[in-house]
Amino acid sequence: MRLRANAGTDRTVAVFVGLAGLLALLPTLDLTIPGIFNGPLSSPGTIQVVGIGLVFAALAVSYDVLFGYTGLLSFGHALPFALGVYGTNLLMLRSGMDYLPAAVVTLVGVVAVSVVLGSVALRTGGIAFAMVTLAFAESFSILVLTDPFRLFGGEEGLPLAVEHVPEAFRGVANVRNIYWLALSFLVGTFLVARRATTSRAGRVWEAIRENEARVELLGLRPFVFKLAAFVLASGLAAGAGAIHLLLVRGATAGVTTADFTLALLVMVVLGGPGRLWGAAIGGFVYGILTLRLSVVATSHVVASLPHWLAGPLSEPLFVLGVVFVLLVLFLPGGLVTLFDRLVGRLRRS
Repeated sequence: MRLRANAGTDRTVAVFVGLAGLLALLPTLDLTIPGIFNGPLSSPGTIQVVGIGLVFAALAVSYDVLFGYTGLLSFGHALPFALGVYGTNLLMLRSGMDYLPAAVVTLVGVVAVSVVLGSVALRTGGIAFAMVTLAFAESFSILVLTDPFRLFGGEEGLPLAVEHVPEAFRGVANVRNIYWLALSFLVGTFLVARRATTSRAGRVWEAIRENEARVELLGLRPFVFKLAAFVLASGLAAGAGAIHLLLVRGATAGVTTADFTLALLVMVVLGGPGRLWGAAIGGFVYGILTLRLSVVATSHVVASLPHWLAGPLSEPLFVLGVVFVLLVLFLPGGLVTLFDRLVGRLRRS
């Protein structure tokens, strides 16, 4: 049984790394995918869109550790991501640190903050835990929007401190380097999360998700294991935030809102909770859709439709909502069930 499980794990990692290798070649291709991207895959605009999708994929993987494997429904996972974005940029702007040291210091700071916040939030459970994490995230969101200390730029956000960013990550001409950085981070996030979820702690996380009381009866301390999952997920989210800062060239207040955390939940459910590569697919697809649906909504094709149809289709959130409802109805296990069905048919044939 253990040999079979190890073989399945190795196969999953190999497939994921293989897909990452194909994605690494994407910026070098001059292919055009009509209806999805305006320009060829090698154009800076397309590379940026796909790069943001990769960051969202890594962020969804981090949330899946918390939600899919440990069963902790957090409504505040946008907080460590936003801290990664704002913390890295503020350290460059205010202290003059270069990008890499600023990102590392921010990551350490977010881990320390998550230990404190997790120690408080995890004293509760279920809906209470979700509400406490939501309160933490909303507090930071209000702080950013009101900006009483003139640090966060309010609703306009903060521009990227370009002078402290390495030359290889500056300008439109180097967007493919940021893309490869995002792809490398996604692979690293997946491997770290995979290693953690298949370890002894990972098995305890799954046991907590199924029956926390039984874990206590076995003499284990669920609080310690839940805190470890909370801190790991927060650290990975902060790293994703630091790379997102480079891709969008600034810190925006939108990443601090509760809506963004709900989007993370949608990403994981869209791909398949409890399946890391499924969460990655869900995050990637969601990231592409949110950026491209707004363009499609204003296209002449939608405008030429009857008013009763053009109105709803011009709202990206409406389209995303319809897609999400259809997936829940017909693919309750997420997009990964399509792959499972395909593999099942191939085996039967």
